[in-house]
Amino acid sequence: METLEIKISGMSCGHCVGQVTKALAGIWRLVVKTVLVGHVAVSYDPAIITPRAILGALQEAGYEPQPLERVI
Repeated sequence: METLEIKISGMSCGHCVGQVTKALAGIWRLVVKTVLVGHVAVSYDPAIITPRAILGALQEAGYEPQPLERVI
């Protein structure tokens, strides 16, 4: 499992936290570690999902994700 920390523009409230959590919840083998206004940290299996797919799910939910760090 790898960890990816993402800065998310466009989040401003608790509702946004819920929407981001919901957008990521459906991704198989992805574990949402923390979701705060403007930031999310997830763990994922790189053999199954790519960081690009994670960022795409956030974009589809209407947010602007920017990866900060990938930690192995």
